[in-house]
Amino acid sequence: MNANINFSKLVETFFLDRLIRQRQASPHTIASYRDTFCILFKFALQHLKKEPSMLTIEDLDAPFIGTFLDYLEKNRGNSARSRNTRLAAIHSFFKYAAFQDPSHSAMIQRVLAMPSKRYDRKQIDFLTKDETESLLSAPDQRTWAGRRDKTLLLFMVQTGLRVSELIKLTCQDIILGSRAYVCCKGKGRKERCTPLRKETKAALQDWLRERQGQSLAPLFPNAKGNFFSRNGIGYLLDKHIAIARQKCPSLQKKRISPHVLRHTAAMDLLQHGVDRSVIALWLGHENVETTQMYIQANLEIKEQALSKTTPLNVKPGRYKPDDDLLSFLKSL
Repeated sequence: MNANINFSKLVETFFLDRLIRQRQASPHTIASYRDTFCILFKFALQHLKKEPSMLTIEDLDAPFIGTFLDYLEKNRGNSARSRNTRLAAIHSFFKYAAFQDPSHSAMIQRVLAMPSKRYDRKQIDFLTKDETESLLSAPDQRTWAGRRDKTLLLFMVQTGLRVSELIKLTCQDIILGSRAYVCCKGKGRKERCTPLRKETKAALQDWLRERQGQSLAPLFPNAKGNFFSRNGIGYLLDKHIAIARQKCPSLQKKRISPHVLRHTAAMDLLQHGVDRSVIALWLGHENVETTQMYIQANLEIKEQALSKTTPLNVKPGRYKPDDDLLSFLKSL
């Protein structure tokens, strides 16, 4: 068996044995890794003039991977975050290769030593109350699709579910009773239940009555009756955002994605005094510190903190109540 075949087999076993059998990686993770290697092999074909099946592990040394990462940013227009995601997939493969092919350990370590790229973190976007109401009023309630869309958008804004969680929901995942909630399987295959507010519960009751779907049928089906795709949810949101922008000018300056609705749910909880640990549990975050970004983006909390400080031109001292007569006059 020659080196070329060894490399092809190494890639195959990485996906089939390492990712699928050992780690039981999610379909989303496998698809992300697959796309990374497809792009990498097309890049190698252009620059090394080698078909993917003819590549060797020596071809993918640190200088070549560095050139590939530059190509992602400069030619494909990928952000630093997307670049880092591709590098993480490559690192995962080379960690596996280090055990399977120790003869190339020195070269592999040089690839593994390549750091992620630092980037500026922008404040998160979220919708205000007026913007949310404008979005929810956009769908046409005279049509079946419009009623579905309004229920879907209200559900997203209140629960803060990820798109990957939302598109997998079935009718049986909604529990309507004295304690209404939705069950979903989130990131890392963790199951969690999210309570529903009264207005969301009422909207879902009406929708399920009209939906009349089987227990395993999609909760929010597309026009063909199938599960929505991620792109389908994005298209639906873009359509209604375009209508909402005509009524709410502040939406013109915001780039709204499904994840912004997740941020909106988190900010609503934060502004109502919900503890960060509860918000992290609500959203299915691994770390409570992840919710720190909502505090940083919340101007109201900063203004409340500012109101508790003492102005620079005011002399410190103890509070003394007004004279009784002055208090009476001021109360008039």
